Amino acid sequence: MTENVRDLNDKFDKFMKVYDSHYASHSPLLHPKDSNPLPNILAPLAWFQRFSSFLLSLGFLGSKADPSLFVYHNTVATLYILVYVDDIILTGNNNSLLQKLLASFKTEFAIKDLDHLNYFLGLEVHYTTDGVFLSQTKYAQDILSRAKMLDAKPTATPLQPHIQLTTTGDPFSDPTQYRSLVGALQYLTITRPGLSYAVNLVSQFLQAPTTDHFQAVKHILRYVKGTMSYGLSFTRGASLNVLGYSDADWARCIETRRSTYGYSIFSGGNLVSWSAKKQPTVARSSCESEYRAMANAAAELIWLTHLLHDLHISHQAPTLLCDNKSAIFLSQNPVAHKRAKHIDIDYHFVQELVLSHKLITQFIPSDLQLADIFTKSLPGPLFQFFRAKLHVGPNPMLFLRGDDRK
Repeated sequence: MTENVRDLNDKFDKFMKVYDSHYASHSPLLHPKDSNPLPNILAPLAWFQRFSSFLLSLGFLGSKADPSLFVYHNTVATLYILVYVDDIILTGNNNSLLQKLLASFKTEFAIKDLDHLNYFLGLEVHYTTDGVFLSQTKYAQDILSRAKMLDAKPTATPLQPHIQLTTTGDPFSDPTQYRSLVGALQYLTITRPGLSYAVNLVSQFLQAPTTDHFQAVKHILRYVKGTMSYGLSFTRGASLNVLGYSDADWARCIETRRSTYGYSIFSGGNLVSWSAKKQPTVARSSCESEYRAMANAAAELIWLTHLLHDLHISHQAPTLLCDNKSAIFLSQNPVAHKRAKHIDIDYHFVQELVLSHKLITQFIPSDLQLADIFTKSLPGPLFQFFRAKLHVGPNPMLFLRGDDRK
């Protein structure tokens, strides 16, 4: 690194504008139990159809961006309901209307009101002074216990810097254990985006893992051990403008020469979506791999704008940041079409968004490219710098409680 972390922080703060976030008040988590559930595999579908029909009769509308989301909106209130099988999150900005809705639920269904949201599908929810903190501490502990690594020595990064894994090597003796641990780690990335690249890398060898692959998994678990209480922080603010980072590491795989791409998307300064994947085809240039990454990030950005529209939240056109000037040039200049015939669909998709003012593309220096953490294994200081910018860290309320005790 040519610059220390403090210099990077200063440079990042100067580069970035202020993006605010809006945080809606949380209210009860419900567990509806149908008094006469279907005793077969169609029961969840039947329950969802009955519950969604009831919501529609109350004036809720189903989201076009997310079929599990229902929205009620008028001049005095906005209510959101998120349904996952028989678990429901209800939130809104009008407490009296929320209570009336709960009462109507109780007349129609046998439900259990769990009050404020604290635990949902393995995610632990902690309330802070200006938002919420999501973590999976218990789940991470269960993974380490399953791997018999509760006493393992922690590491500073999920993978060793510049690691390369191949399909050759001594076969691992227990492929089932390998697949089980990797599958568990995939769910852990819901609140630990810094694990995404590492978990994606070891997931590419599920069919025939080797001892080297398992050593990489153990390295990830040692990192989890040292960051057991880490999670994602979300803070409230005034707006939910959308900002995305897109990056690609050209020809990263030494066997197939396919590139790795990643993106991170923020709404109101909070990380809401991210991805780390290997591209399905070989790119003929770094510009091509970066542009394909931009197309995937753009698709996610547009989906997010549709979701915000369903939530009745105003926002400006999203901005997508990329550290490849050639890819930025292609997105903004129609005359470059002859140079992009081999990526024709992605080219037209991104450029039409730019020309219609539905997307803004801008250049960002590589040392400030937050999506870099999703495309390669990084040295400790750089990894920790990017991780902090993703708002991943320990529960901030733990420090406040410590200060209170002083």
